[in-house]
Amino acid sequence: MARYRFHCTNGYECVLDAKGAEIRAPGRLMDRARRVAREVMDSLDSPTDWSQWQVTVHDLKGRRVLLQPFPAEARAA
Repeated sequence: MARYRFHCTNGYECVLDAKGAEIRAPGRLMDRARRVAREVMDSLDSPTDWSQWQVTVHDLKGRRVLLQPFPAEARAA
């Protein structure tokens, strides 16, 4: 099992994941990234343009292992 950090950004603003999450199978990184995106969107009360937001997933050495855009339905809103 490996620990990954799921940071969210639009290139100007960031939501950093200092704790990270243990993921057993690398194939589950995309599912977790989508869940993190949804949690970030749900955490803000004000309307936000999510079209440029993405989740960048990093291993503990700081290497980016996945770049996942926020869900399409959120980007269209």
